[in-house]
Amino acid sequence: MNNRDFEKNFRRLYLPLGMYALRLCGNTAQAEDIVQEAFMKLWAKIEEGLEIADFKAYAYGAVRNEALHWLRDSGRREEAVDSLPEVSDEQIDTSERDAALWRAIEALPERCRRVFLLSKRDGLSHAEIADEMGISVKTVENQITKAYSRLRGELAGFRMPVVFLPFL
Repeated sequence: MNNRDFEKNFRRLYLPLGMYALRLCGNTAQAEDIVQEAFMKLWAKIEEGLEIADFKAYAYGAVRNEALHWLRDSGRREEAVDSLPEVSDEQIDTSERDAALWRAIEALPERCRRVFLLSKRDGLSHAEIADEMGISVKTVENQITKAYSRLRGELAGFRMPVVFLPFL
């Protein structure tokens, strides 16, 4: 594998692997560190001559192992042993779906994204959002409807209703 192929895989898998790591460790900053560490170790092994048949599967396994090391090092050994089974296709699909959802949220127009996140992530009522942003409640409702419509379109290939947003 050359530098260009590795970089393409890094760019393609970074966010889904980050979502997977986040589910394992529960901390965004730590999840990023886990993914970066896994990629650094992976690159070192490739430079030593390791041939990888299925890069995606190998990368998920590397992230799982890094998360396991982090849980053990942070004194959560029991949690590490109990909560980290081998990587399944379902976990990979979930991580890819979550990454696609975040990409879709990031692609929303700024005001629409802010209204949507204030509602779904932060749990604010429509009235609270309207007050905070200086807009009408009707505008808040319209922006949330717009967000759902766009997200449904972006996530049409996934078998998940947009109403279910487990990590927001």
